[in-house]
Amino acid sequence: MRGRQRVKTVVDLVEPTEVAPAARTATAPPAPPVDVDPLYGVALLKTAFELKRRPEGSVDDVLSGVLARLRINEDEFRAFLAQQGGLLAALGQKR
Repeated sequence: MRGRQRVKTVVDLVEPTEVAPAARTATAPPAPPVDVDPLYGVALLKTAFELKRRPEGSVDDVLSGVLARLRINEDEFRAFLAQQGGLLAALGQKR
């Protein structure tokens, strides 16, 4: 090789091997998938910021207000939260 010549690389294509799925124990059937709106993450962040700014407000009131401002269907959003394992509890839901 002289000067600016490059070494040519050869790529071998390898066929993927079949892997048997791992055995899973019987658990509750998974919830049906919910369509995920890209604004759901934004709604979670806005709710967290509102709760930090107004700690005296209830999570349900703050969440309802944020969802109304973002024009997100509250029932669908709560179904998404339930499917995700109760993220409302992670936000600090007060009971």
